[in-house]
This record gives sequence, C-alpha cells and structure tokens, in this order.
Amino acid sequence: MCGFHHHNGTPVGHSHRPVFRPHPRVRSRRAFLGELGRNTIAMAVVVPILAACGGDDDGDASPSPSTNAGAETETTTTVADEAESDGATATSSTDQAGGATGDELQWARANLGFVSAYVLARGNRAAIVDTGVEGSANAIGETLQTLGLNYDDVDHVILTHKHADHAGSTAEVMAMAASATVYAGEADLSGIDVDGITGVLGGEEVFGLELVATPGHTAGHLCAIDHTAGLLVAGDALFTDGGGVVEGPEQFFEDVPRSRQSIRELAALSFNTLLVGHGDPIEGNADTAVADLAASLP
Repeated sequence: MCGFHHHNGTPVGHSHRPVFRPHPRVRSRRAFLGELGRNTIAMAVVVPILAACGGDDDGDASPSPSTNAGAETETTTTVADEAESDGATATSSTDQAGGATGDELQWARANLGFVSAYVLARGNRAAIVDTGVEGSANAIGETLQTLGLNYDDVDHVILTHKHADHAGSTAEVMAMAASATVYAGEADLSGIDVDGITGVLGGEEVFGLELVATPGHTAGHLCAIDHTAGLLVAGDALFTDGGGVVEGPEQFFEDVPRSRQSIRELAALSFNTLLVGHGDPIEGNADTAVADLAASLP
C-alpha cells in the first residue's frame, strides 16, 4: 500500500503504464546516481525569472491571470545515456527528429513569468510537475508541443505543494489531460480546492520518479527525483539565484527549521540537474550546489 487517497480521504487503488513500472516501488532517499553509472547532458535556453513565491494558501503573491497571459514559454531539453566512467559526462542519444529514444528522460520548462512549471517526457508519454498560476494551461500545452506531445499524452500531474502559483491551473490542466492522475502531498490536500487529487506521503514512484517528502515550505511539500537521469524537481524546497542555490524568503515558509532539515536531506542525494519553481535551472553538479547551501545553514 502506498497511502494514496482521494481529496476526501478515501483510499484509492492506482496503477501506472507498464513501461513506467506499474507498481510503486520505494527507493531510499539516499540512493546515489553513481550506483547506476549514469549522468546527464543538457542543452539549455535560459530566461531569468524573478525568485519570488506565492507563499500563502490563497496565492496572494501570484500574478493575476491577465498578467500571466503573455508569459513566455521556454523549453530546455535533457536526455540521459550511458556514462563512460565515474564522473564522466553522459552523452545523449537522439533519433533523427531530435527527440530522446526509448525511456530516456526529456524535460522542458514552461517559464510563466515569476514561476515555472515543467514537462517531463519519456518517449511519447509525459508528466507535468506543477501547473503554475491560474491561466497557465495553454502555456504548459505549448511546452508539451515543443516535445512533440499534447495533453492526450499526459499520464501524471505532480503538484509540489498547495500554493496558488504552483497549483493555480490544476483544474484546467485536469480538464485538458483527462486521463492523467494528479498527485499532491496528503498534508496539502485541504489547501488545494480541486477534487480528484491523489494524496501521497513520499516514497512513492510515479513515472520513474521518486516522490520525496520535503516539508517546511508547506507541510505536504514534495520533490521529485529521477535517480537514473540525475534530475531533481524541487518546487519551492530550493530556489536559485545568480547560478547558485539559495533558501526562499522565510516569510513564505510555514516551518523554516523543518525546511532546512529537508534541504539537508536533499543534499544527501546525487543529481546533476536541478529544476526549481523560482529561479533558473542548474545543469551540472547541482547536488554540489545544494550541499554547499546545506553546509551553510545554521
């Protein structure tokens, strides 16, 4: 049992497509990329965004839908392949159209102004992490298109937490990705005014990603890590600024000491690429940057 529940608390069953491991499998949070002998290479087009956070449950810090309507969609694609030796840079393998082959992970960023959502793809299937502010569904759809996909190809939507700048378009995205299962931390479900979300506790596997409980910013905050590709999607557990990893503004955190403990736990993981809600992605030695932040915390 993985502890999945509907919004009203009723336990539900679940399954995943066979190509993505149909049954949840708990992995150690201290699983290291080195055990798999894999790493990542990335090609990025980076547009700076404001490191800000919609910190209250009502999303007071989020821009209005009209503000978001002109948000730029930015795409960054990453694929993983065999590393030649420990610490070597992995080489990518693509088909003639430029997409990843097989189950290699690709990712694309939907830059929504001051916050980002992400599309993760394997072959012709996709997962969305966060839905941005209200009115972001079309921009996320455009990001799917850059990977040759659309909402019919989305099997999973993962909400890192309840704040309206990260979950504001959930109902709209659910309507467009009608076959997708939506996940959020169980402790955050009451703060998301959308029915049909599956509550998780951390440790579950979805789309080849381990969902990692990282409370502090909110009680039910989640991160998602692909140990094979070496990619961490951190939501608001981590921010980036000037090419480094930083803490977010304390006034937007429910429990700063617990958040710092979550950062220390993330610092024990191995990953090369870091995707955050506020700030630019870090590609290359991202885990070292997180470890540096963790070592600086009081």
